[in-house]
Amino acid sequence: MPIAKTWSVALLGIDGRVIEIEADLGGGLSRITLVGLPDAGLREAKDRVRSAVRNSGEPWPEGKVTLGLSPANLPKVGSAYDLGIAAAVLAANGAVPATRLLGTVLLGELALDGRVRPVRGILPGLLAARAAGYERAVVPADSLVEAALVDGIEIAGAPHLRDFVAWLKREGELAHPGPPGPAVQPVVPDLADVVGQPEGRWALEVAAAGGHHVLFTGPPGVGKTMLAKRLPGLLPRLSPEESLEVTAVHSVDGSLSRSSPLVTVPPFVAPHHSISVPALIGGGSGLASPGAISRAHRGVLFLDEVCEFGAERLESLRTVLEEGEVRIARVRGAVTYPARFQLVLATNPCACAPPKDTDCVCTPMARRRYLSRLSGPLLDRVDLSVRLRPLSALSAHDTESAEPTERVRERVLEARRRATERWKEQGWRSNSEVPGPALRREFALPPDATVLLDRAMDRGFLSGRGADRCLRIAWTLADLDGEARPGVEQVGAALDFRERVAA
Repeated sequence: MPIAKTWSVALLGIDGRVIEIEADLGGGLSRITLVGLPDAGLREAKDRVRSAVRNSGEPWPEGKVTLGLSPANLPKVGSAYDLGIAAAVLAANGAVPATRLLGTVLLGELALDGRVRPVRGILPGLLAARAAGYERAVVPADSLVEAALVDGIEIAGAPHLRDFVAWLKREGELAHPGPPGPAVQPVVPDLADVVGQPEGRWALEVAAAGGHHVLFTGPPGVGKTMLAKRLPGLLPRLSPEESLEVTAVHSVDGSLSRSSPLVTVPPFVAPHHSISVPALIGGGSGLASPGAISRAHRGVLFLDEVCEFGAERLESLRTVLEEGEVRIARVRGAVTYPARFQLVLATNPCACAPPKDTDCVCTPMARRRYLSRLSGPLLDRVDLSVRLRPLSALSAHDTESAEPTERVRERVLEARRRATERWKEQGWRSNSEVPGPALRREFALPPDATVLLDRAMDRGFLSGRGADRCLRIAWTLADLDGEARPGVEQVGAALDFRERVAA
């Protein structure tokens, strides 16, 4: 019985694993059997591939066709195996030679007429193939721009199954990636557009310099959303490794731009408060898909009107904020997605939210009940809490004197450079990533600098986690001030940020 093999890639989160596809042709009644834990979309490949092969002018074998995907205990999800299945069947049937299939990974979905359609996860799939030692990959022609991001592996693009068959027979050539075009940078609003709010601007600068989470509280229209949207413009551009990591998440999510897929600017994700927990954290049937927090990896997650999100959604963020990744278990397996982002929260001080506090009609109990939707454990993970005041006038002087993003970003990058130089031996990239034990032992501050923290903890105003976050903020303030290490002034300012409550 003729047997042929091809190779494709299965994705578990953003981690890929090379899959061997075997086609066995036997006698008996004409039928197709697919084994190896396929999902519903992959089981339908039997009909898609057969129609694509026939409509491409190639014969489909008579009798029983058995298709095996190995490792058999690994879940297979999606339609990216279509091209590999078609090649294995054609090679087993003797319609094409198998010489070019050796050492080649095949990715692509087949339309009924034989067109090779793009699929999600091309970038992480090719990274896995390269790591496994494969020298060549054939992908959909529409995915060549994304595939070209992976070096060290030969990439070819197939627009149609007929073109792929001609390439296997050495009767034609496939497309190859062209030179990369200029990267299209997203437009980031300028900080100079924000009128007034010096406390909010300063908190945003501190958050950008240290990678800290921040909470803005204030009446509607004072600039909470405007400030949050300008945070990505203050952050450093992503390094090549970070860009590939973020792009891989967006590739699995299916949200990449086809013309300029590489993500070089920290992403900004702002879900609506009606979002479900699986859409926020990640989930779905079968293997879990990435959620909003993973799309915000290495960027900013902005929760506007955060008190309207609901306790279940907000409390699901607590572990992620500490670990920088989310682990999701489903029936077909558990996956891990990166989720190291800066959290920006914005809320009104009460439900009625008048422009002036004096016009509020809420009772003290109603205000307390509204803000109590933000639990203590969640607020304990937020580094900076800032109260924004209503604007009294639109002063032309304030508009003209407001610092633009580029000027503030220069100070942020200098502070980041200081932090990177200090923590480079430990591998930490920003002050927010430094573990608390390291701040209290290897980089402990003198007792006279931490006396305010000791007093706050003794009175029960500050938890151990809160004290660690105060130390991180103090290091960031020292970096912005050009100091070698924090003093009592920076620690006091950090404690002031922590002690500001939302109400």
